[in-house]
Amino acid sequence: MSKIGSKEDTVFRFEEVSFDFGHNKPILDEANCNVRRGSKITIMGQNGAGKSTIFQLITKERKPSSGKIIITNGMTIATAHQVIPRNEMNLSVREFFLKSFSDAVSLGLRKDIGKIYDIDPQIDAVLEVVNLHAPHDKIVKTFSGGQLARLLLAEALIQDPDILLLDEPTNNLDKAGIEHLTAFLVAYKKTVIVISHDADFLNAFTDGVLYLNVFTKKLEQYVGDYFNVSEQITARVEKENRKNAQLAKEIQANKDKANFFANKGGQMRLVARRMRDKAEELEDEMVDIRREDKVIRPFHIPNQPEIVGDLMKIFSFSTINPKTHKKLKRKTNIALRRNKHLLLKGPNGIGKTTLLENLAIGSEEDTVISEGVRVGYYRQDFSTLDFNQTVYDSLLSVMDKHIEETMRSVAAGFLITGDMIRTKIGDLSEGQKGLVAFARLVLQKPGLLILDEPTNHINFRHLPVIAKALDKYEGAMVLVSHVPDFVKQIRIDEVLDLEK
Repeated sequence: MSKIGSKEDTVFRFEEVSFDFGHNKPILDEANCNVRRGSKITIMGQNGAGKSTIFQLITKERKPSSGKIIITNGMTIATAHQVIPRNEMNLSVREFFLKSFSDAVSLGLRKDIGKIYDIDPQIDAVLEVVNLHAPHDKIVKTFSGGQLARLLLAEALIQDPDILLLDEPTNNLDKAGIEHLTAFLVAYKKTVIVISHDADFLNAFTDGVLYLNVFTKKLEQYVGDYFNVSEQITARVEKENRKNAQLAKEIQANKDKANFFANKGGQMRLVARRMRDKAEELEDEMVDIRREDKVIRPFHIPNQPEIVGDLMKIFSFSTINPKTHKKLKRKTNIALRRNKHLLLKGPNGIGKTTLLENLAIGSEEDTVISEGVRVGYYRQDFSTLDFNQTVYDSLLSVMDKHIEETMRSVAAGFLITGDMIRTKIGDLSEGQKGLVAFARLVLQKPGLLILDEPTNHINFRHLPVIAKALDKYEGAMVLVSHVPDFVKQIRIDEVLDLEK
């Protein structure tokens, strides 16, 4: 384990920083770190460890319970968030960028708004950098998921920050988008801190890791690319496991001796006491084992049993030219029956999400969904979820029969247990929302499954389990995914390329 930076060239550092969400959820306990100028750092840690909270502490959106977070004088900070807040979705592109400047000033991340009258050329420049073609009066909510990902990055870049924070920046990006972003970050000269589940993406440009240890609540610092550091952490965990195994043997041996001498009585009881004290000392030397993230249980999505024949027919569909933003109408002839899986392909901005939404709600022209077909719709922005509902109520609401035992059993398979089940949807992380959405599909028992980028925000360890469930799904399915390795694991019977 090596230090990432020294105080002489540090852009920010944590000194004995503690933070918690109440007594039951500590995130940091007297954690230290320092990051040097020009570093490109990955924040690693288990799901729920608090990686995004680190960003919020750096940007002063949250304050530490104790300790100091020191940002070098004059350093500006900008964050490319995972999602755009719902209350900003009706803004125009220009209004969206103006708001980002005013928000940065209010948080103290920059001194002033700068030359607002010059913002239009600045918008054009950053949109060119992220390879997004968009008129300034275009409304944010009309962008595709991939275009929104580019817009979020552009929002951060327009502020020309000294420290760029990226929270899951590859979500919704197609292959070309990820390649473009990677090339940009390789050439980027300023400090970058990134959270991502995309190992290949991280390995291409990062030179160090901050590992948030969920057991010690400390920040561990490593130097090296993502794969190299992952190997270092794995080796360290294995070493800790071996040490614990040896200590466990010694502890048991001392306890056995203590029991033996205690039964002898007299002076032997003093020996027994020493043996027990020794066992307690050895127990104190044991370290908490850093387990891998828990993986969701294998699951099955039941399909609606009573339906037969063609569940959905598509005779034509609409697309959008990503550069001109003009709508195009194309003819096709697709019939989806039970056990038929359709993959929709096309670049970011062509209209995949819009088409899926129209299919799901039955508003797409020249498309017919048979009466009585239950549609299970997984949206990439989770807008099918009621953010004011608790997880408990959300899961029960999709069930034919409200059987709590069944609901809790399914929920537990998706790691939804304890306090989480009584938490409001809006208070969950994006990854947790995704698991709730999958649990709802299992409980809903749909006849037609429509999935829009189901890998977004999901821990990569869960993806093989999800892919297997989709592969075995016996209803009709329409899938959009920008992750080829994920799609390869799923049976696809027909492909509709929206670009052709």
